[in-house]
Amino acid sequence: MKTSRSLLKTLLVVVLAGGLSIPTAAQKKSPLKVYVLVGQSNMQGHARAHTLEHIGMDEKTAPIHTALVAKDGTPKLHDDVFISYLSSNGVKSGKLSTGFGADDGKIGPELAFGVFTQKHVVEPILIIKAAWGGKSLNTDFRPPSAGPYVFNETQLENFKKQGKDLAEIKAAKAEATGHYYRLTVEHVQDTLAKIGDVVPGYTDGHYELAGFVWFQGWNDMVDRGTYPTRDQPGGYDAYTEVMAHFIRDMRRDLDAPEMPFVIGVIGVGGPVSKYGPSQQRYAGVHQNIRDAMAAPAAMPEFKGNVAAVLTENFWDLQLTELKEKEGKARQQAKELKVGRDEERAAFEKFRDEELTAEEQKILEIGISNQAYHYLGSAKILSGIGKAFADAIAEMRDSAE
Repeated sequence: MKTSRSLLKTLLVVVLAGGLSIPTAAQKKSPLKVYVLVGQSNMQGHARAHTLEHIGMDEKTAPIHTALVAKDGTPKLHDDVFISYLSSNGVKSGKLSTGFGADDGKIGPELAFGVFTQKHVVEPILIIKAAWGGKSLNTDFRPPSAGPYVFNETQLENFKKQGKDLAEIKAAKAEATGHYYRLTVEHVQDTLAKIGDVVPGYTDGHYELAGFVWFQGWNDMVDRGTYPTRDQPGGYDAYTEVMAHFIRDMRRDLDAPEMPFVIGVIGVGGPVSKYGPSQQRYAGVHQNIRDAMAAPAAMPEFKGNVAAVLTENFWDLQLTELKEKEGKARQQAKELKVGRDEERAAFEKFRDEELTAEEQKILEIGISNQAYHYLGSAKILSGIGKAFADAIAEMRDSAE
């Protein structure tokens, strides 16, 4: 014991004297961690940047606001988070901030995802994002191992009744099948091949595909043809099957067999259990697609490395309530059947009776798009993005 203590003292003297170099954590290079975000319009993101202010108005989400927005109210530029984003507008790359949503003035879940993922790993990260609006899993993102899209008998019969050319329809479907899957894989591979172009100064060349997030569902949910029994239990089982193929194929094609995978389960409208009277007719279909989307995470082969995040849990019920009150005031004014100016004045009067000044401000800064785009709410999409980051971190920690 005395000898050990003596040796430690000697080492300490040498280190303090600068005679021995011990590598620090910062000096130990680890592979650049890369995260892939893929989906349709809600992965693109339709929240206007000004809606970030709303996040700070709720004490529960205020810490997210602090992480995303500077003290002067402007969105932060995150020096340790880089992104390469492919969408219908081409490829956009740079340091993460606002403007990597559906257009240069919008955000999606990538902003909070990147910020909080970087906090988890405490080192620079790269996000590779690929998202296009109006795309399905059953056709557009269909993975190779799922096989070709096959029309069911009802679809074929309807085509015949409508006098459509079946050969032409089948050829078009075959061409469309898997197109965006292939574009996604190509974008990821191209970006990884030239990481230094996206992450300036990164010449090491080593990387780790540390997580994949899938956020989609709307186009499959509304597709009566592909899912003719969608209003019945199991009506979306085909989605579950193709999703499982998607996970396997992406891991294979990106050469990342253990890559943690998150399924962002569509949750527009919030929990079905809290649907109001006007939403009840959609409740069954909405719950069925959600169950089908989440199902792969419960498969034995994906235990511990696939997680389902229920995005319904981040829906802002207050925004829904306030929007309904505003709609009521608008309808009251419309029923007066007066001129445009008089109707506008009446609406403002009824609105002031229904909503406080603070509630009107929440509506003004909290919503920037339609309900199917999560109200264009940065508060909702940032909560979702953080949840995606937390889910990947939890899978990583459990695996270690």
